[in-house]
Amino acid sequence: MKFLVDAQLPKRLARLLIAEGHDAVHTLDLPRENRTTDMQVEVLASDEKRVVVTKDNDFVASFWLRGRPEKLLLISTGNISNDDLCGLVSENLDRLVAMFTHFNFIELSRGNIVIHA
Repeated sequence: MKFLVDAQLPKRLARLLIAEGHDAVHTLDLPRENRTTDMQVEVLASDEKRVVVTKDNDFVASFWLRGRPEKLLLISTGNISNDDLCGLVSENLDRLVAMFTHFNFIELSRGNIVIHA
């Protein structure tokens, strides 16, 4: 699966996704790095068929209002260490990937995976 990890999440998360066999980029990998706008993230994700991984609720509003990004993984853990975040994603990654074959908006919290239909 292809992922685009947004600015407020650590680049380490993109490296984890790559290590797990996925294609992942972080906004730091883009020409404008973390100054890449949400609209630019949405366009790139759409063009490259990437799941946007974010904590940013602006993407949630855009998903519901404009259907962009086409696939969205919202991380709603609140404050969490990078180690705990990467562990949480790693523990749930196979399930998340399987869910994205059927659903476009999934939310991952510390204790739940929520499918938004």
